Amino acid sequence: MATETDNLAIRTVNLTKRFRVFHDRPARLKDLFIRTVTFRRPRAELLTALDNVNLEIRRGESVGIVGPNGSGKSTLMAILSRVLRPTSGEVYVAGRVGVLLEVGAAFHPDLTGVENARLTASIVGMTRRQVDERIESIIAFAELEEFRDMPVRTYSSGMLLRLGFATATHLDPDILLVDEALAVGDEHFQHKCYTWMAEHAARGQTLALVSHDLEQVKRICRRAIWLHHGRIVRDGPADEVVEAYREAERLPEREASPHGLGSSC
Repeated sequence: MATETDNLAIRTVNLTKRFRVFHDRPARLKDLFIRTVTFRRPRAELLTALDNVNLEIRRGESVGIVGPNGSGKSTLMAILSRVLRPTSGEVYVAGRVGVLLEVGAAFHPDLTGVENARLTASIVGMTRRQVDERIESIIAFAELEEFRDMPVRTYSSGMLLRLGFATATHLDPDILLVDEALAVGDEHFQHKCYTWMAEHAARGQTLALVSHDLEQVKRICRRAIWLHHGRIVRDGPADEVVEAYREAERLPEREASPHGLGSSC
């Protein structure tokens, strides 16, 4: 018998994440010694990045997540991708997840582009045969044929982005999470990535996209979620949520480029 969660890709229940922020950390060894012998502890406060967030994303939905810096967008994505653990609440993520968060963070600097792609594929559970079937497509999409056997520590940030996006999207993820990483790419590759996401969102792949490029959110995503101070302010059709956010924040409307790109993320 089908259950309520059968059609859900992502669900959070009262999701909360707090960070302990320390003030007055000792800058010198002398200061540390004085603080130790006088039993003084650095001042600390709790920063609430996410505050009881209740969210459901169904299979096949394309959802943009918008909001000002510090609103909790990246924290939410890190929890969904299992990079961070929540302080409290529940998180349900169904299926294989492709993640593009911090550019190059998942790569070993001394391994080549091909070796990193193979390693990533093995971590998500793909067989050697499946990897062999995809590796050439990954390198070709990333446009790194000439650099495939070079260690990624020699790659530029743009090259790392290309390898990361190509790897994440060619491993058959059920859910793709993208957090602002495209900001470092050139216009040509941004256009290529946004086109890929739009096509696959139209085909029913689940997508969660964090971006300051509101025009791209409107173009790719049917739904948008507006976060502010760790809470959901509005959740609904992408056009409506983006315009409400833009008006509230007094953000100017920006025209798309002739290639279908808005401003850089």
